[in-house]
Amino acid sequence: MKIAGIILIVAGVLMFIFRGVNFTQEKKVIDLGSVEVNKEEKKTIAWPTYAGIIAVVGGIVLVAIDRKNKG
Repeated sequence: MKIAGIILIVAGVLMFIFRGVNFTQEKKVIDLGSVEVNKEEKKTIAWPTYAGIIAVVGGIVLVAIDRKNKG
């Protein structure tokens, strides 16, 4: 359970640093045999700040529970 807690803490901190992920998606608009027209769309996947907070707090709780059970 300690490993899962550490992973959640690291993921939460990364969510604070990187507010989202940007990527480009290529879509085929027209395909007429040997002629193709493609369009590139920029997309963003963003997550709310509270998701990072929840991940960090959840990770801290898991690490604390693991220490309490072993100690």
